[in-house]
Amino acid sequence: MSEANDIIIQAEHLTKVFRDFWRRPKVKAVRDVSFEVRPGEVFGLLGPNGSGKSTTLKMILGLLHPTSGYLRVLGQSPREVKIKSRMGYVPEESYLYPYLTSEETLNFYGTLFDLNPAERKARIDQLLEMIGLQHARRRTVGEFSKGMARRIGLAQALINDPDLIILDEPTSGLDPLGCRQVKDLIVALAKRGKTVALSSHLLADVEDICDRVAILYNGQIQAQGTINELLEERERYRLTLPSEVPADVLKRVLAAVRTELGAEPDVDHPRRDLEQFFIDVVEKARREAKESSGVGPSQGVAEYLTPKETVLEQLATTSEQPVAVENRSHEDEEKKRAADEKLKKLL
Repeated sequence: MSEANDIIIQAEHLTKVFRDFWRRPKVKAVRDVSFEVRPGEVFGLLGPNGSGKSTTLKMILGLLHPTSGYLRVLGQSPREVKIKSRMGYVPEESYLYPYLTSEETLNFYGTLFDLNPAERKARIDQLLEMIGLQHARRRTVGEFSKGMARRIGLAQALINDPDLIILDEPTSGLDPLGCRQVKDLIVALAKRGKTVALSSHLLADVEDICDRVAILYNGQIQAQGTINELLEERERYRLTLPSEVPADVLKRVLAAVRTELGAEPDVDHPRRDLEQFFIDVVEKARREAKESSGVGPSQGVAEYLTPKETVLEQLATTSEQPVAVENRSHEDEEKKRAADEKLKKLL
């Protein structure tokens, strides 16, 4: 295990036993599970139904208490109330008040985190643009499809700008376009320093976005590691040739392989995956359409979720401005004075 200060979630020999009314052991949902999640990482918990994924996530959230084992989240016990403000959670089913509008829903959650009105409004605007529901900000959530409600659930989990984001089946109920947008968002958040722990049954989605995964069955981790470590077949090779290779050259290459290996190589044409084809078709139709009754295009990651430049980064940006050769000495003095003034303001 790494040093505690270097990891976001640290679980060692984690076990959870559910008991009946008379305190007799009923179900051993999690059995001796150990893993860690590092800063800026996307970590996936995989497994069939009943394998212990949701139970593990709920222990990380402090909603369930481990029967035994060691668990630290953001350097503290997950039951510490003060770390809740640094976490965001999207449950498997989005529980929203159906008579509130999108705007009112996000405003409600922003109030729970004690955000001031101006900050709440700015974040709500950015989040609604990010999830493609800016045009539906005054529609009640009860009118939404499951996919649209899922987007609002994701937005409420980000209203507090959390350091750790817990996602239980994040793409559940979303169409392929929504799935891609959520996956792109998760990757973008990780690049901005956020840490994401998720569970999912959609293995293709997990393969696209996760840095490391743990596969559970019967409450135990059966395999754990990076995607490449688990999936790469070291004993096989794939050769990709450019499209302009002449047919006679390809024949000679294949003949050489047959001669050297004494085996017939597999030859086929690469193809796009269905998800990408679907997205291309929908994007083309969206550009040609005048209006949309469903989800609009997303606008990237909300601005407030992007880390602000540090003092040193701002000074470095200032010092990297190009200077004309003929006015070098004069402009160097101007640049130095500007940097000094900027430093005074920042300090």
